[in-house]
Amino acid sequence: MSRRSLLRAFGAGAAGATLAGCGVPAAFVEPGDRAGRDSSATDHTLHFANWPLYIDTDDEDKSKRPTLDAFSKRTGISVTYTEEINDNDEFFGKISPALMNHQETGRDLIVISDWMAARFVRLGWVQEMDRAKQSKVAKYLDPLLRSPAFDEGRLHSVPWQSGITGIAYNRKKLGREIRSTGDLWADDLRGRVTLLSGLDESFALLMQGNGVDITRWTADDFHEICEQTQKRVRSKHIRRFTGNDYIKDLATGDVLACQAYSGDVIQLQADNPDIEFVVPEEGAELWAESLMIPNLARHKRNAERLVDHYYDPEVAAELATWVNYVCPVPAARDVLASSKDEETAALAEDPLIFPDDAMRKRLAIARDITSEERMDFAKKWNSIVGL
Repeated sequence: MSRRSLLRAFGAGAAGATLAGCGVPAAFVEPGDRAGRDSSATDHTLHFANWPLYIDTDDEDKSKRPTLDAFSKRTGISVTYTEEINDNDEFFGKISPALMNHQETGRDLIVISDWMAARFVRLGWVQEMDRAKQSKVAKYLDPLLRSPAFDEGRLHSVPWQSGITGIAYNRKKLGREIRSTGDLWADDLRGRVTLLSGLDESFALLMQGNGVDITRWTADDFHEICEQTQKRVRSKHIRRFTGNDYIKDLATGDVLACQAYSGDVIQLQADNPDIEFVVPEEGAELWAESLMIPNLARHKRNAERLVDHYYDPEVAAELATWVNYVCPVPAARDVLASSKDEETAALAEDPLIFPDDAMRKRLAIARDITSEERMDFAKKWNSIVGL
């Protein structure tokens, strides 16, 4: 199940365009209108909406979620956990009518990709969290993830898990190393390369290949990668554009190198050690899927406590062993390293879960696409991809 959903047709562009057409000011919620009546003190419950397969489960009873159960046991707060987010745009469509009409969503905590989270922040659809009551988040959140352009200071969002968009390749079949994005365009890879189809998922790495600082890229940078990509499509160098189905292409050998997510590659490597993941010399995109509290949530304080629970290094380590994404709590590495279980301890040395210092220097969070840019950019990119 992809947690970095691709843009289908106009996808995210269409959703943004719809709001713009209706007039964003009408959808925007002023800061003073975002908080609801918080029943946390008397109602020890909360509703947590997440993606499928994105939390630890008990080996013998899949209905049990050890880290979540530990929170309920410690605090007395009962959590209704739903795996209802299958696609960012689909979920946006599900809850946006309530949010734009100043109504409750029925959810106290949600997890969405940061490019979508940026839209929620711009529209004023999520509440600031009280960091004074989240000591673990304040102490342990990875410095690389603390201040994305869309949410300065991470006031409205806290990373649930993180990941890297880089390059995966079959070193044995290719017969050489890939070290930079430019290596994808070598003659021996003609027709054996795929890129991600989603605009938000694909553009940053391609810009980094051009030496662009993705924290402050420009429209000219975007149009340049579009021209380059269009030429490579016409020359048939790019085999096709994919969602998460690149995993199958790479596993079968139909593709030798592709744009890929770090979390997927960890799973691929378990079956095929010849698959490697590269953070190119020019850099790669660091992204996150973040916890947010929607407007008018009835259990805001309970939700804040749950967020902080997951920033306890012991809890973060337990979650990391199951989901295998980049852990947003670097201190969890020491917890895993001290494990008596060899497989668990080995995870502490996996740079795709805990990037080493050299890799961290090459990671950056991209500036998000603004609402003013989105419709035109999505239209141009989708015409190249064939959506």
